[in-house]
Amino acid sequence: MDARRNPRRTLGATGESLAADLYRKLGFTIVDRNWRCNSGELDLVVASGDLLVFCEVKTRSSDFFGSPAEAVGYAKQARLRRLAAAWMGEHHAGQRNVRFDVVAVLIGKSEPQVTHLPDAF
Repeated sequence: MDARRNPRRTLGATGESLAADLYRKLGFTIVDRNWRCNSGELDLVVASGDLLVFCEVKTRSSDFFGSPAEAVGYAKQARLRRLAAAWMGEHHAGQRNVRFDVVAVLIGKSEPQVTHLPDAF
């Protein structure tokens, strides 16, 4: 099902676009977006110099159930580390400085709130 027919996917895609815009403004290059393998998906892979950042984007329409970033618990972090290793192997990334970020996006009735948590885990 594509994002046009699924409100959750549309919300997620909007959050990922806002996160990508943030990284561009910070001088990063978007290397990959929505990379998938059998184990899961990486939302964003961005780079600046020899730094490679794997970013998990969490988007919510309200904070009723807590901050979007709170959804990135220990199990999700472990999965993202494994996915990053798979991505690096597939792309022959070699020796790079690696960082894991979380971008939390809250899209409510007002302007979207984008919170960047560099080196989140």
